[in-house]
Amino acid sequence: MSINFPLLLVIAVAVCGFLALVDLILLAPRRRAAIAAYQGRVDDPDDRVLERLSKEPLLVEYGKSFFPVLAIVLVLRSFLVEPFQIPSGSMKPTLEVGDFILVNKFAYGIRLPVLDTKVIEVDNPQRGDVMVFRYPSDPTINYIKRVVGLPGDRIQYTQGKRLLINGEPVAEKLVGEESGSLGSAMLYQERLGQVEHTIRKEMTRMRREPGGEWVVPQGHYFMMGDNRDNSNDSRYWRDRHIPQELWGMVPDDHIVGKAFAIWMSWPEPKTGNLPNFSRVGLIH
Repeated sequence: MSINFPLLLVIAVAVCGFLALVDLILLAPRRRAAIAAYQGRVDDPDDRVLERLSKEPLLVEYGKSFFPVLAIVLVLRSFLVEPFQIPSGSMKPTLEVGDFILVNKFAYGIRLPVLDTKVIEVDNPQRGDVMVFRYPSDPTINYIKRVVGLPGDRIQYTQGKRLLINGEPVAEKLVGEESGSLGSAMLYQERLGQVEHTIRKEMTRMRREPGGEWVVPQGHYFMMGDNRDNSNDSRYWRDRHIPQELWGMVPDDHIVGKAFAIWMSWPEPKTGNLPNFSRVGLIH
């Protein structure tokens, strides 16, 4: 079962804020009135009685304590930065399984939490950006891929595993064989827009039917993983051979934010491995 954490966070902030408001408007004045009445009746007030009369209800005490913390978390997570963990190898070698990343939530516009409605325009995704978005086939799942095609672009992926945008081959340079792959996987330096990054190709494998051409609709983005032969991405749009994986291009209202940094890695926690910071750095 998928848990809608943003919704739970909004509800928690609302409940705690409501309890704090009820205390401020209704309960706190009653406590002060009870203390004043007690002090007016006795010449030497008992400190224990004063403490009992001034004590907040337990639920209100918890609500007032948690409200500022939860409110700060809500603002940070909804409008500034949100952490994610990489669950798969579709973005290798840029991102490895177990990497913990930070995502800029305002890079592509300010959106309301839960509703995901854009209220302030900031900027649009650019080619080469590493972007987190809600999976079009199941918006409760977050995906991360690289922006390859912008609205109106014509994207081609050839049988020779070459990427073309609007008829122009994307610049790439062979870096070398992936360590330990015995020649089955090669690494290339690719340039998309102003971004240079490394992609991975398996020379003896292609996950989907070879070749394809797509035109990116307005308000959508064509996404691909850097691990080109191990990525479920926009190349599967309307592919009759694999209907279970149809999801296609990412609409603007599914965008979560721009991934910009790795802050920790924890590849195999179940085996007892400890988190490490060897991969900390900016994402290109």
